[in-house]
Amino acid sequence: MTNTTKAKSTSGKPCGPYRCVDYFDSLVTQGFPGIDTLDKIFDHVFKKYEKLECLGTRELLSEEDEMQPSGKVFKKLILGEYKWTTYEEMNIQVSHFGSGLAALDQKPKSLICIFCETRAEWMISANACFRYNFPLVTLYATLGQDAIVYGLNHCGVTHLITSIELLDTKLKSNLDGNYKKSINKAEYPEEIQIHSFESVMELGAKPEHLSVSPSHPCSSDLAIIMYTSGSTGIPKGVMIAHSNLVAGMAGQCERIPNLGPGDTYIGYLPLAHVLELSAELSCLSNGCRIGYSSPLTLSDKSAKIKKGTQGDCTVLKPTLMAAVPEIMDRIYNNVMNNVQEMSCFQRKIFKFAYNYKLGKIKHGHDTPLCNKVIFKKVKSLLGGNIRLLLSGGAPLSPTTQRFMNICFCCPVGQGYGLTETCGAGTIMESSDNTVGRVGAPLMCNEISLRDWPEGGYTEKDKPNPRGEILIGGPNVTMGYYKNEEANKDYFVDEHGQRWFCTGDIGEFHPDGCLQIVDRKKDLVKLQAGEYVSLAKVESALKKCPLIDNICVYAESDHNYVICFVVPNQNKLTLLANKIGVRGSWEEICNHPCVEAQVLKEIIEVAASNAAKLERFETPVKVRLSPEPWTPDSGLVTDAFKLKRKELKKHFINDIEKMYGRS
Repeated sequence: MTNTTKAKSTSGKPCGPYRCVDYFDSLVTQGFPGIDTLDKIFDHVFKKYEKLECLGTRELLSEEDEMQPSGKVFKKLILGEYKWTTYEEMNIQVSHFGSGLAALDQKPKSLICIFCETRAEWMISANACFRYNFPLVTLYATLGQDAIVYGLNHCGVTHLITSIELLDTKLKSNLDGNYKKSINKAEYPEEIQIHSFESVMELGAKPEHLSVSPSHPCSSDLAIIMYTSGSTGIPKGVMIAHSNLVAGMAGQCERIPNLGPGDTYIGYLPLAHVLELSAELSCLSNGCRIGYSSPLTLSDKSAKIKKGTQGDCTVLKPTLMAAVPEIMDRIYNNVMNNVQEMSCFQRKIFKFAYNYKLGKIKHGHDTPLCNKVIFKKVKSLLGGNIRLLLSGGAPLSPTTQRFMNICFCCPVGQGYGLTETCGAGTIMESSDNTVGRVGAPLMCNEISLRDWPEGGYTEKDKPNPRGEILIGGPNVTMGYYKNEEANKDYFVDEHGQRWFCTGDIGEFHPDGCLQIVDRKKDLVKLQAGEYVSLAKVESALKKCPLIDNICVYAESDHNYVICFVVPNQNKLTLLANKIGVRGSWEEICNHPCVEAQVLKEIIEVAASNAAKLERFETPVKVRLSPEPWTPDSGLVTDAFKLKRKELKKHFINDIEKMYGRS
């Protein structure tokens, strides 16, 4: 780790605001001088990199149904090589699709919605909308029916871009009654027109349509309304101007060393999430290529990849990858399970190499021989060429961060940002080998800490100042769509600058790097007056090998904490066999003896030096969930953040029993 100061307070006060020292005098608004809108960025990019590969999609060779031991049938894919579109070809597609939308009566400055999985067509559509000044409304492809209806009605769009799969599975039932501004063919109302992506491009390519010049946006025009994932309730539509995204991208790109045409990024997170959208836009603005994937096809062992064939990482061999902590935790658990299955001698060699490299990294050195001999196989899980892994969306545990850093032989950094700040806020420098921190403020924004006495966080805290994180700068967005009450709560304009009040609690280290230590909404005051940070407890207990996911719950009129756990199936089955419990997976999870053993291990982890939880923070009761929590279940967001309200509803009967009310 370098000991240089990365950011400092402009006021000289512990609360800040803190700015990056390299851009201390003024915040940066643009990455390319004079280029202040997204369409101008990509006009520049399409000319500069026209012959280079741009967007890639794997060819689908065949599909097979595979019977599982449980009796369920899973569809497995056999995929070929990536087929690439060049920047020049993408530019033509963007022009034709935008022209086609205009021919279908989409008007400049009128909203258009995209409700689609991450794929090349998503990015082509988005760039067409940027060029023609059609503000784009984004909805998560995994939203439940109520949230879809709410989002479509709230924004009132007349045009919708989607996929055949989502049209059949999620939209059909909402476009003939619930949705007020209907969009179809035989099975849909007559007033709805449905056009294929190709037919819209063909329409737009006609000379009479292509000859009509686009109505280009200005920097203050609305580019996107991005609906949040709804982790704390009804999704809010965040209004993002072109200038906001241009500033945010400038800050993010500056923190990624040597970003350019030599890089390949793997796109698999939801493009409706600001982390993925800003990452892909930043990569394209620097001439990188993007190969598309999905969580179900990412690796050789992913759920939809037929055994014996290759996952997307193996074929693409990306150099850059963004991930949410849940994905990294899964990779960590899978590798650790493989380590446990090694022979005693192999385990000793692995642990020796791991500890040896850990010591070297702490002093700023690498271990080329260990990388080549011991960690090569682990590194190959993500293709073998990754030079930078970036985690965002939620705090990454220090254990997982260090493990990924060592085993994948590349910097594993954390970033911090929100939809309301275009995903920009902080990113760790690649030379920073600490863990548990999120880096210094980007050159596009500054960060202040605001005292929160009720939670015990103030700028006078020792050894470092702490408080609620406020982000200010040109990347802070316009506010929430049709939600003035929330705008007053979260956005502040002071001295000509816009600030967003995040609700997250941060701590600034002496070198100007930020650490996320808590969240206001995750803090519960127990009956005896102690405060419990639910996220802190969850992060600590995820170190338990029996736990794949966990939700900690507490109520202010009780003096103890409870939890709900998605157990690791392999580990829990072994434990059940050890204590003589047999049966189906659901029967094992519901068995009181198994629950008691899991609780015992949770208490041991809580008391360990690694977790250091207080007794009042340690759960005293546990309930095991046989079903994993996925975005499709509605219990977690697309970034795998817990939806606490939905989880409470789901487990309400168990909560009543665990608190003795039934």
